[in-house]
Amino acid sequence: MGNVVTGILGAFGLSASAGLNAYIPLLVVSLLAKFTNLITLSKPWDALTSWWTIGVLTVLVLVEAIADKVPAVDHVNDAIQTFIRPTAGAIVFAASAGNVTEVSPVLSLICGLLVAGTVHTVKSVAVRPLITATTAGVGDPVVSTAEDVAATVISVLSVALPILMLVVLVLLIWALAALIRRLRKPSREYYQE
Repeated sequence: MGNVVTGILGAFGLSASAGLNAYIPLLVVSLLAKFTNLITLSKPWDALTSWWTIGVLTVLVLVEAIADKVPAVDHVNDAIQTFIRPTAGAIVFAASAGNVTEVSPVLSLICGLLVAGTVHTVKSVAVRPLITATTAGVGDPVVSTAEDVAATVISVLSVALPILMLVVLVLLIWALAALIRRLRKPSREYYQE
């Protein structure tokens, strides 16, 4: 029962991470499955451990990391990623949950799609435009770097220590909510005067 709970927690963490950066959790799962015993991917998900897949994912991580740091390009990237991040979340959820649970692959895909899609929507519709507006775009590269670090940490913890990942995820959500409140507060006071 413990493996099932940690497996589901890990799958949710990986798909949430995909909402921030589509390729980081896929690359983390690929590398951990290839080089460690932390995760074993069953067919057809074992294709993630091929050198070609790892190479392509590495290039995609670099491309997205660079595109997401350039003002204006980051918003175009987010628009393109509206379709990619939920799909990546669905894939990584199904690949990781299928190892330790008997959850239906269709249900796994739907859960991953919804989790990654929700995280992506909050990021691209609520958080990033607010950061851009309040910092004139200067804060975007900083926030993007923080998102990449968070996606990497959450992905690794989702596989290695899913319970700790849950704690980190809750703390990140709390910090994000506090940041949003802080950024919105000055604009409300400005309009009230």
